[in-house]
Amino acid sequence: MAGPRMTLPTQLVLHTLLEDPVRELYGLEICAAAGLPSGTIHPILARLEKAGWLESRWEEVDPSERGRPRRRYYRLDPNNIASVRAALHRAGASAQALNRLRPGLAGGAR
Repeated sequence: MAGPRMTLPTQLVLHTLLEDPVRELYGLEICAAAGLPSGTIHPILARLEKAGWLESRWEEVDPSERGRPRRRYYRLDPNNIASVRAALHRAGASAQALNRLRPGLAGGAR
């Protein structure tokens, strides 16, 4: 499987989830850890789930009792953690190669 586009925000989300691959995180936790706004991460999470790299579930609580909406929790699919790591490795190698060819273009020294 080729997997989803490996944009920098996608890589940040995946690195966040790889910090503890079995732990479930809800959207705002991922936003804070990755340093990205929710409008950025939710489309990424949807793409990663569609690709089979993530699993998600809605928490089973009564929103009126909690005084907040239900949270949707995400975690890496245990069967695809190796694919995620490999894709991140390829993305890092591509950025390094680009930086050697065009310094500054991939966020390197200017």
